[in-house]
Amino acid sequence: MYYVYMLRLSDNSIYTGFTSDLEGRIKAHKSGRGSKYVKGRLPLKLVYVEKHKSRSEVMHRENQIKKWSKEKKEKLIQNQKPLKP
Repeated sequence: MYYVYMLRLSDNSIYTGFTSDLEGRIKAHKSGRGSKYVKGRLPLKLVYVEKHKSRSEVMHRENQIKKWSKEKKEKLIQNQKPLKP
């Protein structure tokens, strides 16, 4: 399983990424090892997650979301359905 995720950072910006290990990736971001952009804007909060079956599908979706305006990303975050455990 692959995940597209969005993080809200300390400057209220939104970071979008993808991973196959969501828990591990969030831990890496929180420790400053995830990405240079996030490292300089800690702390962070996970605000959105979407599941995908393939790497190509998740990469396409991440790229799509990254092109959106912040307003459109905020609407996606507000309208998300909770993940099932």
